[in-house]
Amino acid sequence: MRFLSLAAVLALLLTPLVAQKQAQVSDDTIVDQVRVKLINDPDTGGQKIDVDSHNGAVTISGKVRSDKQRAKAEKLTKRVKGVVSVDNKLVVSPD
Repeated sequence: MRFLSLAAVLALLLTPLVAQKQAQVSDDTIVDQVRVKLINDPDTGGQKIDVDSHNGAVTISGKVRSDKQRAKAEKLTKRVKGVVSVDNKLVVSPD
């Protein structure tokens, strides 16, 4: 009886963890979705921004023309499902 109780408790505790693993978004999907958001935004659309992701940690790099574009790119990236952190390596260069 004690074994069954322990098994039931473990099953209840592990179920959310298994469900969470299945709900994770792949890095390729994250990169694609970030690129789409950046391209479709009027502030960041014309900029050459590179996107990379590893386990949901996204790095954006390249050149933008203003601090506003730099901040907007980071904000858009953070909104993508599956992104856990953003490393903003964008450089502001007016030319």
